[in-house]
This record gives sequence, C-alpha cells and structure tokens, in this order.
Amino acid sequence: MYKKRNSLFANLTVSMLLTTGLAAFVTKTAHAQDNAELLETVIQAPHRSDANRARDQYRHPKETLLFFGLQPSMTVVEISPANGWYTEIIGPFLKKQGQFYAAVPALTEDMPEAMKRRDASYRQMLKVAPELYGNPVIHTYAASAPVFAPNSAADLVVTFRNVHNWAKAGHTQPMFKGFFNALKSGGVLGVVEHRAKPGTPLSQQIESGYMTEQFVIESATAAGFRLDRSSEINSNPLDTKDHPGGVWNLLPNLRGVAENDKPKYRAIGESDRMTLRFTKP
Repeated sequence: MYKKRNSLFANLTVSMLLTTGLAAFVTKTAHAQDNAELLETVIQAPHRSDANRARDQYRHPKETLLFFGLQPSMTVVEISPANGWYTEIIGPFLKKQGQFYAAVPALTEDMPEAMKRRDASYRQMLKVAPELYGNPVIHTYAASAPVFAPNSAADLVVTFRNVHNWAKAGHTQPMFKGFFNALKSGGVLGVVEHRAKPGTPLSQQIESGYMTEQFVIESATAAGFRLDRSSEINSNPLDTKDHPGGVWNLLPNLRGVAENDKPKYRAIGESDRMTLRFTKP
C-alpha cells in the first residue's frame, strides 16, 4: 500500500510538472505571437512611406527584430538611426509600454551639411508625431567616448549597417564598450552589417563598406559581450561584394553606377548582411 501511494504521488507530481510546463509554453507562445502580430501591424501602418516599405524585402524588419527579441515593454536604444527607417517601426511598437532611446552622433562644424539636415529632419520626425512615438529620448553622443543611455538601463541595443563607419573613424571599440555599459545584465546587442568575405583585409573592409563577421564578433567580445547566435535573415547570395564603388554601388544608393548598369545592380538588390545577436553576461 505504501509503495502504491508513493507511486501515485510521483505520477501526480510528474503530471503537475508537465501541466505547469505546458502552461508556461502556451503562455510564452501566445506572448510571442502577440509580439509578432503587433510588429506586423506597425510595419503595415500608413505612417510608413511606400519608399520605406519597398525596402522591407531586403531588410526583413519583422524577422530581424523578433530575432533580436524585441518586446513592447522593453527599453531599447537605436544607435545612429540616420533617417529613421527602423525608428518608424521600433518607436510605435514601444509607445504604450516601453521606452525608446535614439542615440545620435554629436554634430561638429566640419560635418557635411547633408548630415546636419538629416539630424534636424530626424528630430522633427519624432517631435511632431507624439501619437506615434510617445516620449522618445534623443541622446547625443561623442563617438570617442560614447554614452547612449543611463548605465544598465537598456534591455536591447540595436545598430544597423554602422560598423564600417566606426571602423573608418577608429571608434569601433569605444562604441561597443558604450553598448555594453548601456545594457542590463542579460541584455541583448543586435547588429546588422554589410558582410565581407572571410579574410578580407581591414583596409579593404573599410574602403568597400563590407565588414567580416570575425571583425564584428571580435570587437563585441573584446567589449565583454558573448555571441548568442547568428542568423541568415539578411543574407543575399546575389551580392558578389566586389563592386568598384563598394556597397554603395548597390541599392538604395546606386552611387557612381552608370545608367546602363543600373538594371544589373537593381537585380542584385541590397547588400549581403550578417545578423548577429550578442548578450551581456
């Protein structure tokens, strides 16, 4: 009788554990589905221009942001958002429950006028649409000693196609250290960057705009990060990475491309890109 009662208790315990585990799994799955649906709603919203929407096929915003683990209650820092292509998605996604930080580089007198106009346009975009962006924080940083948000405040830091600029300026390590400082323990750094062929010399990487995965991973780990996983979401096997004008020959720039060569470059699409997810221990 004792053995039978013991066996019954064991079976009941296992059953309870399985039920609890299943409930947790269902809750987690439903939560992930809710996030994906909200993200899709924002991506399809009318505030996004047709020109920006046309780039979704190359940038895969939904898949990329879900891979990084974006959730609506997070504190998220976007580094160097430029014209705000990703801000138009991340900002509204976070509006109700989260907090969005836009980390923009400090302007200097010697910067091109186009960069100054872009900075002003981006700030105006956030200012005039509180119904979309809520109360975002614009944080200006100096690349040589950057601070992007209060220390350990962020759940997620994201940067899209910026590493080559920092490598050219010699600011790669300060930038990655700044990401590390901004994140909570367990926080995530998401990096998308034009991808060079393995073994490409650094000088050629900087000249072409394509960086090796090795360079990015070593820069992140030197700052204290651990590589969590990588994805081929943003890969493009059509990109040969040997264009005379580097990555800028491709869409959306087609910089320096002769008119009769443009169809060829349009057929390639945008660059082949690495998508890396790092964590702060």
